[in-house]
Amino acid sequence: MGAVKIWDAMEVAEEARENCCSEIHSSHTTVDTSLSFPQMTPKIIELCKDLFKKWSNLDDSQFSVETISGGITNLLLKVSVKEENGNSTCMTVRLYGPNTEYVINRERELQAIGYLSAAGFGAKLLGVFGNGMVQSFINARTLTPSDMKMPKLAAEIAKQLRKFHQVEIPGSKEPQLWIDIFKFFEKASTLKFDDIEKQKKYKEISFEEVHNEVVELKELTDCLNSPVVFAHNDLLSGNLMLNDDEGKLYFIDFEYGSYSYRGFDIGNHFNEYAGYDCDYSLYPTKNEQYHFFRHYLAPDKPNEVSDKDLETLYVEANTFMLASHLYWALWALIQAKMSPIDFDYLGYYFLRYEEYTKQKEKCLSLARSYLSASRDE
Repeated sequence: MGAVKIWDAMEVAEEARENCCSEIHSSHTTVDTSLSFPQMTPKIIELCKDLFKKWSNLDDSQFSVETISGGITNLLLKVSVKEENGNSTCMTVRLYGPNTEYVINRERELQAIGYLSAAGFGAKLLGVFGNGMVQSFINARTLTPSDMKMPKLAAEIAKQLRKFHQVEIPGSKEPQLWIDIFKFFEKASTLKFDDIEKQKKYKEISFEEVHNEVVELKELTDCLNSPVVFAHNDLLSGNLMLNDDEGKLYFIDFEYGSYSYRGFDIGNHFNEYAGYDCDYSLYPTKNEQYHFFRHYLAPDKPNEVSDKDLETLYVEANTFMLASHLYWALWALIQAKMSPIDFDYLGYYFLRYEEYTKQKEKCLSLARSYLSASRDE
């Protein structure tokens, strides 16, 4: 892997400062994510004072910091500030996980956030710093995997996803999925673990086989001509928030967002019904998927979607669902080497790859018979 990082967070923060509109504050500060929470709190307060000069003279006691959640790549903190005029302001500070720049293009993320925020998605970007960002606080709860299955919520997610896919982000519209997968493959296939047990498990992987699977799947998905959209690419329950009182749904965390195929975004979302435990018996049935597709394709007239359009999206989603397994399996190998977070990434690779192998024949034959029927029309 070498010392070369793909994306440098500091450079990106610099560039964001130059490219973004002036109301986005910036700071060179970095916060050591290995600190305990009590040690980290004064650093977070110091960061907020540096970013937002109007608070630089406030006493530290006017700030309160609490943990919202620690994902498997980021740490989210809520900062509340009592201003001199008596008003209270809340913000979210997101600290990037150590070494996540190996798998996340921060420049792409920061560029997209402004446009997505303007279109009503996610939190507003308020500031960037060395290893994270500050965003407006969203008053809502994070969904659970079982929430996503509820018909009313599934319909709302589908509607919002349609809108999300209509957002235009300037720059190249070339789909990044396979570029990212091959980039991950290159890194994942040349790792060396210091831990003997991990190295032994890693050696069980046949990268020649994985490479052949990637190539074969890419060739087949290319034939599907799935529309290219700006995709979220990580629509798991933890990135969906709901304000129950207002019934408002929020998409958050666009760090994997890129131009990609609509079939991938939807198939990947369906895989997330399984949750972190990877219980794939929870993968949506054909009827549940069709309910989602109807609201994605025609939110105003869901019952008027043609069978042909439903079948097309069903084939796309369930073929790209395989690509989602390969993407996150390879991602997990890089994380197993790079991430200090206590999560069994290596085990996660095997869970995702085994599910890919299990579903492969059924999904590929579905796609092939669909393509041959389309050619005969």
